[in-house]
Amino acid sequence: RAGEPAYIGLKMNSLTDKKIMEKLVEASCAGVRIDMVIRGICCLIPQVPGKTENIHVRSIVGRFLEHSRIYIFGSEGREKIYIASADFMTTLRRVEVAAPVYDEEIKARLLRMFHIMLQDNQQARQEDGEGIYRILPTDEEPLDSQEYFYAEAYEIAENL
Repeated sequence: RAGEPAYIGLKMNSLTDKKIMEKLVEASCAGVRIDMVIRGICCLIPQVPGKTENIHVRSIVGRFLEHSRIYIFGSEGREKIYIASADFMTTLRRVEVAAPVYDEEIKARLLRMFHIMLQDNQQARQEDGEGIYRILPTDEEPLDSQEYFYAEAYEIAENL
């Protein structure tokens, strides 16, 4: 609203909570770019003109069943990052927790991982304004984020 860049990045398994979805729509209408990597259920339709046009939803389903949750709030260089157990689901009887990440090295690693997931062009599907998930055509070099992270972890383990 102040005319400055704003950003929300979310990595989770599901988005079903109506109040949170309303806030995301409100943020989109205010000009906030929102990138979401949601493996499973997403009840929000992105790319609807005048409503969710600033919201981009991807689903990555590959070889590994992922359960990480990363929440990023703020423009580049000023991000507040959280890791969590919680998806954005309507919950009545669950106890969930989110914790801020203060360590700059860990923050940088989480941001890098999130951006790699956004670049996945092999397993990722982008949701369009009709609620249909599609592989986006690309001229970029193939990138499967899960295989990338697997190879990276394996290399680190070999060098211990």
